Amino acid sequence: MQKLNTKTNRNINRHRNKQRFSKNNATPPQRIQKVLAQMGLGSRRQIEQWIAEGRVQINGKTAVLGQTISQSDKIRANGKLVDIKHSFSHLGSLNKVRILLYHKPEGEIVSVKDPKNRPTVFAHLPRLRNAKWINVGRLDFNTSGLLLFTTSGELANRLMHPSSGIIREYSVRILGELTLESQQKLLSGVEIDGELCQFQSLEEVGGTGANRWYKVTLSEGKNREVRKLFASVNCTVSRLIRIRYGNLILPPLLRRGKTYELTPKEVSWFMKNTFDTR
Repeated sequence: MQKLNTKTNRNINRHRNKQRFSKNNATPPQRIQKVLAQMGLGSRRQIEQWIAEGRVQINGKTAVLGQTISQSDKIRANGKLVDIKHSFSHLGSLNKVRILLYHKPEGEIVSVKDPKNRPTVFAHLPRLRNAKWINVGRLDFNTSGLLLFTTSGELANRLMHPSSGIIREYSVRILGELTLESQQKLLSGVEIDGELCQFQSLEEVGGTGANRWYKVTLSEGKNREVRKLFASVNCTVSRLIRIRYGNLILPPLLRRGKTYELTPKEVSWFMKNTFDTR
């Protein structure tokens, strides 16, 4: 009888806790590394490393790995105050990841704010309630094409991490002659800024004279890597368009400056075909 009463009391307490969280429209306490990863500050592994190094504080005290936090706690990571409200609201109200495709035009910066007051991609994204869009990587100011956003910071970091090996495909117009020898060099690898960079594939697709179009693929997204690779063989990129990120292709009918949000079925398909087969 005592065991039965104990079990009953536990169930009653669980029910009361659920009612309390539901009534206050709050989310139960969450592990700090989960919340910070959800915000896109880094992968869980990175944040766990920060915690181990004492670079994360909760209410003025050094955080401990696995420690739980609530919306009312004050969090600092690497000395900066972190606003965790959006992340908690997202965890409490959205059970599924959202993914947005954006056709970025040239002349926009991938940043929420810009000191030079240049146009930003975030100005064109649909507004979210209790969440925020997190960009998956970047495209430079003069590059157009497919840019991904998600509500999951953890997913964003996973998609960007070099270990994912996710293929990015670009359509490139170059000025200059790209010889067969130069093509082989770009496929074999070129040292740029102390790192070996290379195209996974390179295919000529059209153009005449000095203006020729190529399709190239990369397995990483280093800063201005496509431009630097072509520059290493004395060719200048005059137009650069990203047309694919992993299994997601820039929709032909998606106009520049417009967005398309994946349906739940499309998100499931993307997640399965991106990670389950690796």
